[in-house]
Amino acid sequence: MTKVEQHREICERLNQLYAAKNKDYGDSFGDSFQEYGLIMPSVRLDDKLHRFKQLIKQEAEVKDESITDTLMDLANYAIMTIIEIENKA
Repeated sequence: MTKVEQHREICERLNQLYAAKNKDYGDSFGDSFQEYGLIMPSVRLDDKLHRFKQLIKQEAEVKDESITDTLMDLANYAIMTIIEIENKA
C-alpha cells in the first residue's frame, strides 16, 4: 500500500469515527463553536495534545486510549474546526 492509499484509508476511518460520534453526540461541536468561537476548539485540541504527550510518557501503562485513538481525535477536531470556519464564511 502506498502512503497516498494509506492516507485515504485513514481519512475514511476518520470519517467513520466522526459519523459514529456525531450520531451519539449530535452536533455538540458545532453548537459549542457557534457559542464560543475558535476558543472552544483551541481548548479541545490542547486537551488532546496534552493527552498525546501523557501517552508518550506512559505508553505501556495506559490501556483505555491508544496513541492512535488520540491522534484520530486530534485530526477530527482539526477537520471539524475547518468545517465550522468554512460554514461561517
